[in-house]
Amino acid sequence: MFVVNVEGAIRQNDKWLLILRSEKEEHAGGSLSLVGGKCEVEGNSSDILERTLQREIFEEVGIEVTGLRYVNSSSFVTDSGLNVIDIVFICHHKSGEPYAKSMEEVDDVVWMTTPEILSHNGLPTYLKENIKLADKLL
Repeated sequence: MFVVNVEGAIRQNDKWLLILRSEKEEHAGGSLSLVGGKCEVEGNSSDILERTLQREIFEEVGIEVTGLRYVNSSSFVTDSGLNVIDIVFICHHKSGEPYAKSMEEVDDVVWMTTPEILSHNGLPTYLKENIKLADKLL
């Protein structure tokens, strides 16, 4: 069994929206990442990835997004041994000003350019790869 996680690559004014994950988070607490979260069990449903991502983005940073486009997928294992499938989408900002809405999950929001992300020594390789791929699709 896998946990299915979705993330949104949101770009505005040549900068990507990243969140500083809360230290309380089980996976990658205290690190910068794209906005997103896990799919919930819904039984028979459609567009679960897109709806989950839109809900998570609104819950975590208070903005609405539209025009989701697939970027890539990957898998990883958390420190606690959970197998995760991660799917990244480019999202277009629709409305709202992002802020750390969910204090349990998000400590801050940060805007960074592609070169800033790629040259940042403290960011994980998978985040840099996701941004490179998303940047190519724009």
